[in-house]
Amino acid sequence: MSGLALLDYASVLVFALTGALVASRAQLDLVGFAFIACLTAVGGGTVRDLLLDRHPVFWVGQPDYILIAVAAAVVVFFTAHLVESRYNWLVWLDSFALSIAVAAGTGAALALGQSGVIVVLMGVTTGCLGGLMRDVVCNEVPLVLKQGELYVSCAFTGALVAVLATRLGLETLLALGLCALSCWALRAGSLLFGWQLPVYKARPPRS
Repeated sequence: MSGLALLDYASVLVFALTGALVASRAQLDLVGFAFIACLTAVGGGTVRDLLLDRHPVFWVGQPDYILIAVAAAVVVFFTAHLVESRYNWLVWLDSFALSIAVAAGTGAALALGQSGVIVVLMGVTTGCLGGLMRDVVCNEVPLVLKQGELYVSCAFTGALVAVLATRLGLETLLALGLCALSCWALRAGSLLFGWQLPVYKARPPRS
């Protein structure tokens, strides 16, 4: 199994866990858990593959990705009540999922020889869209857009680090490791220390 495939598997598993946790907060049934877990797990990668014209889409060619997501949903359905703070678990699992998914999307675009701009955009797309779909469908405030926290900028930075690292001659897997590490470090710093970008503040119009 290739390193890129392992990244996709890891991304699917961890994002599926976050989807199931959100489903538990929405008090859905088991089918709802499975649906949200699968949507979260493969949403970003599906958009990535469609934009890159990769055929078949990764989970269509390998349906075991869906089985992994469903299995994660079942586990969370029967164990979520044991977790003291599901939101804290959600936020931190999502940070790991984001970092892995950004590396997976970046690696997929690099493997196809795409330009640096497209590589970065595919990393951001893969990392962010699954979680965005999850939160919108479950009527949660999207973590992607939560005020006062870094999210998309973490994905952008991670993908950019990978592109620059490959340009400097580093091996692809090492570059993707740096991608995931830098993305997660920024996200964790935002959660722990309140790192953020300047936020727009409305001002009264000039008379």
